Amino acid sequence: MDSYSKLLELVNTSGCFAPANHMYVTELRPDHSAVGVLEVQPSSLNPMGIVHGGALVTLADTVCGTAAFTTGHMCVTLDCSMQYLAPASGARITCTATPRKLGKTVLVYEAVLTDDTGRTVATGVYTFFAKGPAN
Repeated sequence: MDSYSKLLELVNTSGCFAPANHMYVTELRPDHSAVGVLEVQPSSLNPMGIVHGGALVTLADTVCGTAAFTTGHMCVTLDCSMQYLAPASGARITCTATPRKLGKTVLVYEAVLTDDTGRTVATGVYTFFAKGPAN
């Protein structure tokens, strides 16, 4: 579990892209799943006042990618798709990343994003290439 705390510290370090945009991975689980949040700011919104789709896809990529890293592989995103199901609003968006395939070189994750009320606002599928062992 100590390696998980080190990974959380690394991904949540200020100066990195995700925390600079108010995104944090909050939980890493032994089953290689993860949870993270976007703390919604005015800069997270599109001109219509709802959370920008780019912020949602970035949150999901960050949480899924960090979960994939718990498998012991250095991973890069090969592909992603998002389905936007409802306008995202509120103070916080939560993303849960669940593994669907954990192969030797390809890892597939499902992302489910919910708002403050628990309503699902988006889902996605993220595919990662495992480049080799994590350092």
